[in-house]
Amino acid sequence: MAEFATIARPYAEALFKSCRDDLAGTQGWLDGLALAGSHDELLPFAANPKARENQVFDLVSSVLGTALPTRAANFLRTVIDNDRLAVLPEVARQFRALASGVGGTTDAVVYTPFPLSAGDLANLLRSLERRFGRKLQLTQQADPSLIGGVRVVAGDEVLDTSVKARLEQMKSALTA
Repeated sequence: MAEFATIARPYAEALFKSCRDDLAGTQGWLDGLALAGSHDELLPFAANPKARENQVFDLVSSVLGTALPTRAANFLRTVIDNDRLAVLPEVARQFRALASGVGGTTDAVVYTPFPLSAGDLANLLRSLERRFGRKLQLTQQADPSLIGGVRVVAGDEVLDTSVKARLEQMKSALTA
């Protein structure tokens, strides 16, 4: 959602600037907060006017199961104070993109009609890194509607070599 992206951007950028010394650790606790923030039952509780901010904080902290570092606790309190729990998953996504940029890697999702073996995925990774000209951190997701081939989303770039895409191109050419 574009609105969530707009709201989340200042949080992700501020967190990135303040936590440059421990990007991996920050990403770890931020992913935990994002997971807790995306819980279907937490958001209505947090939106309830009868729920106090410290109750929401305690609930989110207890869902994580581990004590939050000071930075994480301060960040969570800021998010709760500003009623922005719903944007935590987007904050985590944008933070990951900023952190990946520092390391020279980009997160990429590979959609395949069936799961690939580790060897096939490694070969695909080498080809994709040459194609995109940078290091990629691959995540694989199955999408049987592709029929064959792959669809890769790396940042704002999309490479679609699936059978489904080729059939759509043929359909467009024949109906034009």
